[in-house]
Amino acid sequence: MERESYNYNITSAIIKVAALMLLLFTANSIYAQKNNNDRRNNIGLIYPLSSNYTSAPRDTNNFSLNLLAGVSAGERGFSLAGLSNVVHGDATGVQIAGFSNHIGKNANGVMVAGFINTYTQGKGTAVAGFANIARNNTGTQVAGFLNTGGDMSGLQLAGFMNVAKKLKGTQVGFINIADSAGTQIGIINIAKNNDKSIGISIDENETTMLSFRSGGKLFYGIIGIGGNLKNTKEKYAYEAGLGINILREKAFSLKTELITSGLESFKGDEYFKSSSYLMPAFKITRSIEIFGGPSFNYVETDNAEGRNLVKKYVTSWTRNNGSDLYGLYFGYTAGVQFHF
Repeated sequence: MERESYNYNITSAIIKVAALMLLLFTANSIYAQKNNNDRRNNIGLIYPLSSNYTSAPRDTNNFSLNLLAGVSAGERGFSLAGLSNVVHGDATGVQIAGFSNHIGKNANGVMVAGFINTYTQGKGTAVAGFANIARNNTGTQVAGFLNTGGDMSGLQLAGFMNVAKKLKGTQVGFINIADSAGTQIGIINIAKNNDKSIGISIDENETTMLSFRSGGKLFYGIIGIGGNLKNTKEKYAYEAGLGINILREKAFSLKTELITSGLESFKGDEYFKSSSYLMPAFKITRSIEIFGGPSFNYVETDNAEGRNLVKKYVTSWTRNNGSDLYGLYFGYTAGVQFHF
């Protein structure tokens, strides 16, 4: 009996939704026939099964609601689609789609899509689960993976990569790329007008790193690989982090860096370290710089080689019957890098 009642409720709900859509479809069609030259309200399932029927690609709407996908010449208000909104011309207002929004010309307002937004020019905010793709953009792009904005003025925020041509604004992502850049905050930052360097360094644990640093006047990113000279198993090293230029003169600079690093044997053992560095640096030529300074470190490890790297901790503690070690200690680093 419960299953029959459940099925009846579902069937009744579907019939009610279908009846409502039919009523709205009919009313809007009558209204559209009387106001053929005005902007319309479009309600439908998927093109051409909508109140604008086959004329939908030539119509500009104040309001659009499509259970699956809608097509129009323009939007001047609010459009909502279960899958996609396709606008051949300009869109102003709010466009929301479960999968994608595609604007042929200018997008001025807010676009929200579960997967991707594509548009030619943009002024406003585009939010997508995967990517925002634009030729030029003024405003904000937020994506889970990728933003491309062409000539960009505003903010690009991506889970992985931002790409722009002439950037007047800020990029925040793991990788940021621009022909010319304003502010880039990421691990890898590539622009013609920013600073890039390759350096080699060694720390208190005899971990030697080959690192790439890139960024602007204030922020820069760090990524590197290397090895530990003490260990026989946990000897493969990596690092990634962010740096800030506190002071920059002609030959002298003062930097602070926040870096996460680790040692790997690729056999399941763990050694992780989070470090805060304060580093003075001196340029001995126009391109070559030497640096070094103290660090404050947090470490966690579950193997003997990791525990033996540090002899004196500020404080330390163990878990899992002493197999996992956690500790805080002071250290240092020093190195040389080549700017290009």
